Amino acid sequence: MMTMDVSKTEAAKPNASGGPQECAGCCKPITDRYLLKALDLFWHEDCLKCGCCDCRLGEVGSTLYTKANLILCKRDYLRLFGNIGYCAACTKIIPAFEMVMRARSNVYHLECFACQQCNHRFCVGDRFYLCENKILCEYDYEERLVFANMAYNPPPLSHLKRQTAIPPPSTLPNQMMNGHRPPAPASNGDLNNNMSGSGQQPPNSMANQQFPQSGHLKNSAMSLGATS
Repeated sequence: MMTMDVSKTEAAKPNASGGPQECAGCCKPITDRYLLKALDLFWHEDCLKCGCCDCRLGEVGSTLYTKANLILCKRDYLRLFGNIGYCAACTKIIPAFEMVMRARSNVYHLECFACQQCNHRFCVGDRFYLCENKILCEYDYEERLVFANMAYNPPPLSHLKRQTAIPPPSTLPNQMMNGHRPPAPASNGDLNNNMSGSGQQPPNSMANQQFPQSGHLKNSAMSLGATS
């Protein structure tokens, strides 16, 4: 294989000592204003073509490839003689002439170069990470770092208990329970009114409770003093 540069120059004007340059492709004089020089020969712009696709080599680049008596463009040379590769994402063959994306030593199809966690397609300027031989976007990479940090540095058990403890039910009297408000406890006045209306004696009514007489209280006090 040999590569040669293709240069475009202005054709020299013929003079009395010699005629115009002869084209190496058609063997005719080059009378055009511009000519191509490659392989140490002169060419018409239309005559220097790829031997496979017939593209004009002066328009597709500044380099041509020659092998097996063929003059080839870069794409056809790689297609015929180049080494194939394998995509690190889909493991399928990548032709030698195909455009690829690279991450360190890995090679990818253009359509396969995406986050292998969420399939996010990268745009120009996006940041990506190669983690465990997988391409990750910035969000998934940071998420993996958080989980890895928790695996190596687990939080204390007391912290987990506080996070998982069930809070006690509220004891506020006005809290709704099962969609209904619990009945308020009856006051002493309500009990008196209810009892009086029903003819029953209120059990805790201080007005109707009988107290011992004062003499009994004095005797009790004195007897206590006598036994001491």
